[in-house]
Amino acid sequence: MVDAYPPLDHEYALDRDCTTLSRHVLQQLQSFSPDAQDLSALMNRIALAGKLIARRLSRAGLMEGVLGFTGDVNVQGETVKKMDIYANEVFISVFKQSGMVCRLASEEMEKPYYIPENCPIGRYTLLYDPIDGSSNIDTNINVGSIFAIRQQEGEDLEGTASDLLQSGRKQLGAGYILYGPSTMLVYSIGRGVHAFTLDPSLGEFILSNENIQVPEHGPIYSVNEGNFWQWDESIRNYTRYVHRHEGYTARYSGALVGDFHRILFQGGVFLYPGTLKKPEGKLRLLYESAPLAYLIEQAGGRASTGTQDILDVIPDKIHARTPLIIGSKEDVSLVESFIQEEAREKEEKLIARS
Repeated sequence: MVDAYPPLDHEYALDRDCTTLSRHVLQQLQSFSPDAQDLSALMNRIALAGKLIARRLSRAGLMEGVLGFTGDVNVQGETVKKMDIYANEVFISVFKQSGMVCRLASEEMEKPYYIPENCPIGRYTLLYDPIDGSSNIDTNINVGSIFAIRQQEGEDLEGTASDLLQSGRKQLGAGYILYGPSTMLVYSIGRGVHAFTLDPSLGEFILSNENIQVPEHGPIYSVNEGNFWQWDESIRNYTRYVHRHEGYTARYSGALVGDFHRILFQGGVFLYPGTLKKPEGKLRLLYESAPLAYLIEQAGGRASTGTQDILDVIPDKIHARTPLIIGSKEDVSLVESFIQEEAREKEEKLIARS
């Protein structure tokens, strides 16, 4: 006779398989309050956008209008890929129906997109990079979406979105969606970092890793060494250091989400420093650096410009850029030590000359 009741470990497995994203958010907040339900619904909407983008990417080589460039240039001065436009429109469409989000700010749009019908009730702003690493799409390499949720402050009657010009510590939550061999959504609302994997048969993101902690030190350094001679001497010295010491491995794909995801799980450091011509760097603070900094701090790591914690940086415009050094605490501190050493040497030279 077959036992009608499965063993406890099967029950645990079943419970784990049932932990959807929206359920997990409510469990994290230990509440069914209106604010908790709002965050759960917002995460559901982000997940829906991720599913739509993942579906299109999975058929990219078979459909027209997915691969290649549009011929346009965005507000960042970058050539726009067709998937950039599609993904941006997906986020807009999904959140138009939410009733909760009053503004969307994207690195693909010069100004925030307002949803007037939501504004009387919706007091949230979604900041996002719809497709990060879109240059990789045509060669079928990992790409991702990055997002952050903020509470709208003030009336914003003139449409300036000036309340967004605050530090990353104002974020209510942040995360990313990685489109790879499997589609994963990683998020935090200030209670640890958690990863969900999309189960295509269910159409749901299911909990796969809870309370992720980045190692204190890791073997990976991820940086575009093609820019070596454009960097400040301190970053070149750090790179020479890892070349000369055992235990370091270079990994760089040109897709921030994929490179960050590896370091989150395996430890190490990702660098996108400024250059001599552009010391502010390339990455956008509100859409890329601050959301990932929020995640890494929740996972026990650090994110820095080299001289300041990323989450303490206050932007002077919504498309402000910043250098980024992010990953394991020990590895970020090591990079900072080279920057500090060079600053001391420069100061000593100035004193000697005077």
